[in-house]
Amino acid sequence: MKSVDFGKTATDYGKHRAGFPPEFFWELKHYGVGLPGQQVVDVGTGTGTIARQLALSGCKVIGLDISEDMLKQAERLDAQAGAEVTYRKASAEDTGLTNASYDVVMAGQCWHWFDRARAAAEAFRILRSGGRLVIAHFDWLPLPGSVVEATEQLILKHSPEWKLAGGLGIHPRFMPALSAAGFQALRTFSFDIDALYSHEAWRGRVRASAGIGPVLSDSKVRTFDDEHRAVLSFRYPDDPMRVPHRVWAVIAHRP
Repeated sequence: MKSVDFGKTATDYGKHRAGFPPEFFWELKHYGVGLPGQQVVDVGTGTGTIARQLALSGCKVIGLDISEDMLKQAERLDAQAGAEVTYRKASAEDTGLTNASYDVVMAGQCWHWFDRARAAAEAFRILRSGGRLVIAHFDWLPLPGSVVEATEQLILKHSPEWKLAGGLGIHPRFMPALSAAGFQALRTFSFDIDALYSHEAWRGRVRASAGIGPVLSDSKVRTFDDEHRAVLSFRYPDDPMRVPHRVWAVIAHRP
């Protein structure tokens, strides 16, 4: 697949991509994650959707990403929300942070982009004994007849090298590297929820997805977006729409 540059879509990403729902953060608290005063590192933070919510919950958060454009969007959104997060340009595989210094490492909607073995080893290194690594996804579901199914078909028409179509929102392939890195007591949870999107927001969300904005030229993105607008107007006239999603997470403990 072509090189993916999410910095090209930072504006759409920050404006239109729905963050994890409140129910996700409530569920994390059952696993001792997101508690006030915890030291948290959010790798692949993007526009800071997880980092921001954890900071507003009283955590002390460092957000890491390799895209300066994404980090600028995160800082802008934090200022609007009144959240305080420290951002640094760094990768999940090489954070530059000190050994055994953090309570939680979070990775939301990003683990598939990393070298999993190296990222797991790095998380293990910077976590304190008893710390937790959380890998989480909030994925759209291409259920039969849904707007997601129609959207994925259109993405593949314009970007046939895209490899993420047909996902189930469950990611067991992430887990072997965690055990190999030394993590124990792995636990998972998942639940389904509808995200509410206007036509404009869904188009922006899809432009920011890996198959469109980060890999296509501006002119090709505009062509896709025009066709997407027509499909939504003709086949899914409700505005806003309920878009099916699944939340999934694995929590791994550092002994």
